[in-house]
Amino acid sequence: MKKLFLLSAAVMISTGAFAQSTVETTTGTGHAAAVQIEPQYRTKIKSYVTEHRVRPVTTKEKIIVGATVPSDVELEAVPTDWGPSLTKYRYVYSGDRVMLVDPGSRTVVQEID
Repeated sequence: MKKLFLLSAAVMISTGAFAQSTVETTTGTGHAAAVQIEPQYRTKIKSYVTEHRVRPVTTKEKIIVGATVPSDVELEAVPTDWGPSLTKYRYVYSGDRVMLVDPGSRTVVQEID
């Protein structure tokens, strides 16, 4: 029994390394959906913001993962070259970070800094 417990603990610890590129979010149906962004797409996103001179949004509260973006903040469409898995989201550029937002709930699901 101890071996099973130790093996389970080791697996849980080793999967923690993936937490930086995967975020678990809860959809409206109560199911978790993972947002994965490959490194090459992270680079494209950062380049896009610089090349297109995206103006940052200023809000009273800091926009962070898990927070709801205020209704007066306009959500921008995610360009297709950011990766096919991201086009269902919108984004906000705030504080030198791109925040991916679930458009249905306006909840921030991922931060790209």
